[in-house]
Amino acid sequence: MFHMNRVFKFAFSHLNGIKVFALVGRSGTGKSHHSKLLAQKYHIDLIIDDGLLIRGDKILAGRSAKRDPNFITAVRTAVFDEEQHREEVQAALLKEKYKKILIIGTSEKMINKIINRLELPPVTRVFHIEEIATQEEIETAMRIRFTEGKHVIPVPSIEITRSYPQIVYDSIKVFFGKKVPFKKEKGFEKTIVRPEFSRPDKDSLNEVTLNQMVKHCIDEYDKVIKVKKVRLNQNKNMSYNLNITLQVPLRHYIGQSMSELQSYIADCIEKYGGIRIEGVSIEIEEWG
Repeated sequence: MFHMNRVFKFAFSHLNGIKVFALVGRSGTGKSHHSKLLAQKYHIDLIIDDGLLIRGDKILAGRSAKRDPNFITAVRTAVFDEEQHREEVQAALLKEKYKKILIIGTSEKMINKIINRLELPPVTRVFHIEEIATQEEIETAMRIRFTEGKHVIPVPSIEITRSYPQIVYDSIKVFFGKKVPFKKEKGFEKTIVRPEFSRPDKDSLNEVTLNQMVKHCIDEYDKVIKVKKVRLNQNKNMSYNLNITLQVPLRHYIGQSMSELQSYIADCIEKYGGIRIEGVSIEIEEWG
């Protein structure tokens, strides 16, 4: 295993001319749907989305986070936390001829974590979902996500059914308009899935479950920071406000601003908990 890792590091450190693009946006805003449009426009060869390596209509390698039964395993799958999963995708990347790859994530921190784990070059350009989708499209996507628990995987349903038949909900064909300058492909099929971790059943949500989710998010963000307490308030629109008390060692430097940490927690829970977070307030207690 050590020798294999060393080979990967050598191979990926000598990548020439590979451009990495990122598509960033909050959970449920339609990133997976718009990723194909983005790939077509900028002639991007490969897409990494929720643990899968995708080329055109084919899944080349990986494991979908959308098939995982719970929040924690879904998060780990999406960022290639497991060594075997990581090396499978790295091996597939070594075999492929490509110049451009698109990574989809809820934050630039998530994108960078995937890049580091797959040993890819730094991001060339970051696209935000607001740049390529209208506000109406984003609001519609979020409504479907948080009321019906539906997600999108940007490959035909036959590809998903082979490995994950239990999560397939529907499929839809997307056609390009006349103004879109694509000649070879006139459209593509996407698969609508309803993962186990994203069922719209909010009755089981409680502070113990939420506490576990927040602890895992914080552990992924910064292992030194500890979660002391999590309180939640449910709003009339079925969204939640979180009040979190964190314990931070004296003089410990938190890598990003407080607003970025708040967004990171909200995005993480929204994406893999199927729960809409309206706001996150954080109280810091220093110790040591």
